[in-house]
Amino acid sequence: MTALGFLYPGHSAEDDYPRIEQLLGSDIRVDLVHTDIGEDAHRVDALLEMGSAGRLAAGVQELRHAGAEAVVWACTSGSFVYGWDGAQEQVRALAQTAGMPASSTSFAFAHAVRELGARRVAIGATYPEDVARLFEEFLRAAGVEVVSVNSSGIITAAEVGTWGEAELLALARNSDHPDAEVLLLPDTALHTAAHIQALEKELGKPILTANQVTVWEGLRLADRRVNAPELGALFTREPIVQV
Repeated sequence: MTALGFLYPGHSAEDDYPRIEQLLGSDIRVDLVHTDIGEDAHRVDALLEMGSAGRLAAGVQELRHAGAEAVVWACTSGSFVYGWDGAQEQVRALAQTAGMPASSTSFAFAHAVRELGARRVAIGATYPEDVARLFEEFLRAAGVEVVSVNSSGIITAAEVGTWGEAELLALARNSDHPDAEVLLLPDTALHTAAHIQALEKELGKPILTANQVTVWEGLRLADRRVNAPELGALFTREPIVQV
């Protein structure tokens, strides 16, 4: 059994995680601890507070007791808002506090793009434009070429969590770019786990979504590879470990 730990801010699309656990169809356990979101706002000052060391440390003990082998801060905006160097310091502090390998959703996106062998991406962000541009800067620091950024301008995670398949597909269609090899949908408040195959079929290219890459990053930290095609092209890469 491989136990993965995730720190998830508030309550929006947390039901993606048990769904992903089920779709992995393997000896993988996904443990989720909710962190205090503070003010629900896609605004730089609120995001910096949401991702602060104290808020993350508060959930670590529960994950340790659950036997987690790795921990991922399951929040994109609450990590990239610190910039590349600040986000690295955030996960270093989390690893020290947790006593286990740690990462965040922002780094998960950078690693997943590399895993797919891609260089050029498009971003479909639910965030306001200034926050979406910070994600673009983060990816550029990771060596990823961003060919387009589409912003939906939504302020709260609560509103994003109400989106269904129709809104998700519209976001994907409106955000795709012919030069992009991969489309990124970076908000962990967005329900995507049930729709990744449909998105990839619609656009004809790999789709990386926040909760999908977050779990993949946990598996990467635990040195596990699982073949789960329903979770998209990212989960069909070799080498495969399937129980």
